[in-house]
Amino acid sequence: MMTRAHGLLFAGLLCLTLLAFMLALLLAPVMDASLGWQQQLPRVVAGFSVGGMLALAGVLLQVLLRNPLAEPYVLGISGGATAAALAALMLGLGSVWVASSAFAGSLLSVAVLFLLVSPAGRRSSDRLLLTGVVLAAGWGALISFMLVLGPEPSLGQLLFWLMGDLAHPVPPWWSLPLLGLSLGAAWVMANSLDLLVHGDEQAAVLGVEVRRLRLLCYLVASLLTALAVTLAGPIGFIGLLVPQLMRYLVGARHALLIPASLLAGGSLLVLLDLFSRLLVTDGWLPVGVVTAVLGVPVFLFMLRQQGGAR
Repeated sequence: MMTRAHGLLFAGLLCLTLLAFMLALLLAPVMDASLGWQQQLPRVVAGFSVGGMLALAGVLLQVLLRNPLAEPYVLGISGGATAAALAALMLGLGSVWVASSAFAGSLLSVAVLFLLVSPAGRRSSDRLLLTGVVLAAGWGALISFMLVLGPEPSLGQLLFWLMGDLAHPVPPWWSLPLLGLSLGAAWVMANSLDLLVHGDEQAAVLGVEVRRLRLLCYLVASLLTALAVTLAGPIGFIGLLVPQLMRYLVGARHALLIPASLLAGGSLLVLLDLFSRLLVTDGWLPVGVVTAVLGVPVFLFMLRQQGGAR
């Protein structure tokens, strides 16, 4: 049940979203002043979509792997999507093929995580993080190899995209209905996710089709990661920071946590992108750099807290 406090919080999140859009449209520097908001709006929409997708993917992965540190970037899932999308880009394929390749890379990364992290049904936090680090390093090596072989004229733009950049997004309008569908799918699963948190056996006893639920979470999280990478490259830690903050504010019920994380994640990335553009007015500072500067200390703090709790 949504309490009055929850209602006020969601009203605040909606106001924050509107404020983020207005600030980004009004304050961000533009190359052509005559275009104004027409030049800014696609970037703002892309930022909101990517932030919402990453936050929602983080919520699902944290349930799927039962680990509060689970996040697409940290676990190497974004790396798999990036490597596959980069291969499609270097082959000159269209945006549909780029997105499809990123989806395949995400699926492969999550499958590897499940195969290596959960022997005999056990999931170790240390093993999960170690596997994620190794997986990310492997994808990073493959990406570097492809860049060495790639054509020099496109290298600069690809490097910015690989740092997580909204400066040259593909047309973002298709991302909004897909984000809405993903939100709907995740929200329908909310009650079952509440039960899955307590373990597969308990959820199954209470009537949850655990295998089907896990498969759906796996597919939705992979799709969200792939779409985010297609739009802006790999952007880290949104899927870690936002779900943790929203879990503290709205509680652990996924019917509230899922939409709250989407709104907060989208708004946060729009504001961070605006900050990066105002901070460096005579050049480009990819927003992925800003999220990493914020996210790494928080991740290390959470890792220390989790280690101290054992």
